[in-house]
Amino acid sequence: MTRLTAADFDQELLILFDAYVHGDLDRRGFLDRAGKFAVGGMTAAGLLAALSPNFAAAQMVPKDDARLATEVVDVPSPSGYGALKAYVAKPANATGKLPSVLVIHENRGLNPHIEDITRRIALDGYLAFAPDALAPLGGYPGDEDKARALFATLEQGKTRQDMLASARALMARPDATGRMGVVGFCYGGGVAHMLATAIPELAAAVPYYGNHPPAQDAVKVKSPLLIHFAGTDDRINNAWPAYEAALKAAGAAYTAHQYAGTQHGFNNDTTPRFDAAAAKLSWGRTMAFFKERLAS
Repeated sequence: MTRLTAADFDQELLILFDAYVHGDLDRRGFLDRAGKFAVGGMTAAGLLAALSPNFAAAQMVPKDDARLATEVVDVPSPSGYGALKAYVAKPANATGKLPSVLVIHENRGLNPHIEDITRRIALDGYLAFAPDALAPLGGYPGDEDKARALFATLEQGKTRQDMLASARALMARPDATGRMGVVGFCYGGGVAHMLATAIPELAAAVPYYGNHPPAQDAVKVKSPLLIHFAGTDDRINNAWPAYEAALKAAGAAYTAHQYAGTQHGFNNDTTPRFDAAAAKLSWGRTMAFFKERLAS
């Protein structure tokens, strides 16, 4: 079966889907407005299904991969929701301390795709640690619509503290060297940016198409940044020039790449917005950056 790509969909429909994914349009609103693209026997509901994630098809590292040791841990967060949970993966044969990578999910919590990303990173020799912002609400519910709705009810001030607590918990683990990087996607990209302004010890931050902090916070950035942008993503890209100017004025170390012709979410291989070439290039850059920055 031929895999669908973004090129199989009208750009206006992709923009509608992006609005739906980020809560600017509810399911009914998407279906109503997507109706005009439902041709050739395809329904609006069918279009939504075609654009939605297929976790099983995209999984690269099985949950029970013998090369890895995995666990779910509790993370105290007294300034946030009190506590949350995180999924942890590392090489099964690791005997000493490992450099670590914090993995921050999109706006649906710790879903199977982000767990798979965490395992992929661990296979490259890292202690990978993925907190679930939805843990205080019961965790990822197994349904993307329900997860998105739950996520919208979080008090973001508390969730921000939960993410900070997760970073500190990872750096303090006895099996970690203390050299920590962060990678985040969409919402998680915004968190990666935020952590770069809040944790001076952070050794590397990699935001994928995430919202930028306020320009005045650029002076707080101490961590080198590797920033990935989709080519067609006005919602994120329009804010970049102001933040880039602030980073330059602050003397912050950053590298930014924009991948022409790609959609927001291009690294997520569970949906048709995935762009294989851009994902391979950006991920290669990401792992090379971590290798350079996190090695003892």
